[in-house]
Formats: sequence, C-alpha cells, structure tokens
Amino acid sequence: MFLLLPFDSLVVNLLGISITVLFTLLLVFIIVPAIFGVSFGIRKVYMKTLLKIFQWATLRIERGAKEKNHPLYKPYVNGIIAKEPMSLEEEIKEIRRSGSGKALDAPEFELSDIFYFCRKGIETIMDDEVTKRFSAEELESWNLLSRTNYNFQYISLRLTVLWGLGVLIRYCFLLPLRIALAFTGISLLVTGTTVVGYLPNGRCKEFLSKHVHLMCYRICVRALTAIITYHDRENRPRNGGICVANHTSPIDVIILASDGYYAMVGQIHGGLMGVIQRAMVKACPHVWFERSEVKDRHLVAKRLTEHVQDKSKLPILIFPEGTCINNTSVMMFKKGSFEIGATVYPVAIKYDPQFGDAFWNSSKYGMVTYLLRMMTSWAIVCSVWYLPPMTRQPEEDAVQFANRVKSAIARQGGLVDLLWDGGLKREKVKDTFKEEQQKLYSKMIVGNHEDRSRS
Repeated sequence: MFLLLPFDSLVVNLLGISITVLFTLLLVFIIVPAIFGVSFGIRKVYMKTLLKIFQWATLRIERGAKEKNHPLYKPYVNGIIAKEPMSLEEEIKEIRRSGSGKALDAPEFELSDIFYFCRKGIETIMDDEVTKRFSAEELESWNLLSRTNYNFQYISLRLTVLWGLGVLIRYCFLLPLRIALAFTGISLLVTGTTVVGYLPNGRCKEFLSKHVHLMCYRICVRALTAIITYHDRENRPRNGGICVANHTSPIDVIILASDGYYAMVGQIHGGLMGVIQRAMVKACPHVWFERSEVKDRHLVAKRLTEHVQDKSKLPILIFPEGTCINNTSVMMFKKGSFEIGATVYPVAIKYDPQFGDAFWNSSKYGMVTYLLRMMTSWAIVCSVWYLPPMTRQPEEDAVQFANRVKSAIARQGGLVDLLWDGGLKREKVKDTFKEEQQKLYSKMIVGNHEDRSRS
C-alpha cells in the first residue's frame, strides 16, 4: 500500500497542475478579454475552420450520393403551393366566372362559393405557414451535429471518423469548458450585483452595475462560443425607450445585453432563476412581475409607462412575440408595448443554423435539455441589426404601429413577415379569425342584396 503513495502523489500533482493551467487559460484568454470587451480572434478562426470542414463534408456526401444513385434532399423553403395575393371577394368572383359564367352580383349565394372555402382549408393543411415556424430549420448539408439531410447514409470511413472526433471534441472538451464558463459568469453576476446593490444610489453605483452586467453577459456569451456581428451600433437603444426584437431563444437576452445595458422585464421565478433575479434588481431597476400581476394588462402597462417616463432609467428590453419562433419568420407583435407612447428601438436578430440551432422548442425540450444542446453545438453564430428609432404616428393605433415595427425587423433580418399570433404554438385558432372571414363573406352577400334593392 505504501508503495503506491509516490504514484498517487504524482497523479494528484499532475491533476493539480492541469486544473491550474486550465483556469489560467480561462482567465487569460476568456475572462479577462470579456471584462474589457476585447477579443483575440480565436472564435473567428475556429468558425472559419468549421466552415471548411462542413464544405468538405458536404461535397463528400454529394459525391457519395451520386455514386450510389441516391437523390439529395432539398428542404422546403419557398412553399409548395403557388398563391397570388387576392381578396376573398376577388377569388369568389373568379370562381363564379369560371364556373357558371355569372357575374358576382347575380344571385345572393352560389353553390360554387363553397369551393373557395374548401380550397383554402386544404391549402392551409398542406402548406401550414404557422406550424412549421415552431420546428427546427432544416439544413441542406450535414453540419456533423445531426443528419439534417434525411437521405444521408454511410458514405465513407473518413467522414464517420470525422463525426466521431467531433462528438469527442464537443462533449469531452467544449462541454466542460462551457459549463465552467457559464458557472463563472452566473456566479460573478449574482455576487457582483449583490455587492453593488449595497452601494448608495449615484453615478458610481450605475457605472459599476453597468460594467458588472456587461462583463458577466460577455462571459456567458463565450460559454456558448457565440460569434456575434453587430451592425449600425449608432442606433443602439437609449434611456427612456423600449427595445423590441424578434424572439428565437432565451439566449437572445444574453446576445443583446452583452453589447448594451438594459432593464429586463419578466415574471418572477423561483429556484436559481429567482436568485439571479433578486440579485440583479438590487443593482439595476429591472421590472419583475408576480405571476398574478402578469395577467393584469393595465398594471403591466402602468409599470412600464412609469419606467419609460423617467429618462434616466435604462431602456426596457421586450420580445413582443411572446414566444420563441424558429428564426425563419416574425409573427404577430402584442400591442401592449406599443400603447405606452415611448420611442421604440427595433432590433433584428438572425442566427446562422450551420453551427447550431438556437431555436428553443419549449413544447419539446425543457430548459436544461435545451442548454445542453446549445453547449454541445459547435457555436452560436448570429448577426444583430440596430434599426433607427421609431415613434407612433398621430394617425396610427397601437396595432398598426406594432405591425410597422415588425415589418421593419422582418425586412432587415431577411425573415418572413406573418400576421399570425405566436400563441398558436400551444392554442387553437381564435374564433375571431373565423368570424372575420364569415363577416367578410356575409358583407359581400348582404351588400350585393342591398345594392339591388335600392336599384
């Protein structure tokens, strides 16, 4: 037994040296640069190397598919049904003309009108533009994370070995490193904001709070190996305003907060999230609501209005969609944020799915599973555009203003602009949508009848 002691001592020494070297590297190359907001360019070199590997893997898959006479899968992108933008009245008029040759104002009701609603129903089932926004965006090529090309089969030994090597790197090297960074960032955030919270209000407290938040968020960004490109930074949100952005993932908050200083809005949670929230609000005027308060629209609007009226307070960060969308589109913005009357600073966020899928499908994955998927991805690569500030016009109501902001975000991010409510992710279509179509058809029929009666 005593003969093993020197060997045990050697193992302990080597382990201690390894841990010391690891934390020294983390401190020098990640934590210290995060504190000062600088980068050595290691992540960009890493991204370029991955791109070359993906290109080689894609070419190898395509060549292997041709050799084995397997068709290559091209995902559905632009739709499978050709549609022309026409109103209900125009489409029914076209159906009547092609069917019976009668004009639209001939009878009150035509049996052929049924075909319009049947066709619309079948089109919606076959080409559902809502449901597909709540599933991961498919790729044409394999990114060594999953077989996004469903026709992929065994191609070559080199490709298989490369995939196995990627698994080892992601789970045995990147995952422990990222967990250590995430733990460091969260610990510093809780500790730093708690300490700053005891300082008297003033410029010193505001300065320290800002830099503690920025430092910790930048460390958390590096825990995801996030490579972010910010555009038009002169349009970044200012105090007394509201920052609104499209919503893909909980990490949207980290992406934006690592480049700016925001007041967060959200529901009070328990557990670890609750500890973080209580620590953050001591150093910064975040707006947290109790579960019972969230459903009270008037109370929420009042709290937000009071915040933005104080021009010394930080801009509020809000995601008006209310749920995560798969970053291919922007869905309906809730009007509450646009009724306040504050200046709105739109922000468009677009992720590159080649390196990792940032979309959180909360109906399928819990938060822990989602974060594990993020930390075992190659990287999170995205672009952020700060759009010029927008204000509500005198002739606009809150809904029109929200739609104008949403359209600007969709256009800048290259996303599809949809009018549907993101709540359809978990709920059925509201009766108001059905009633709207019924009212249009009824108005068309009744209107024709009244016109004929007057004549």
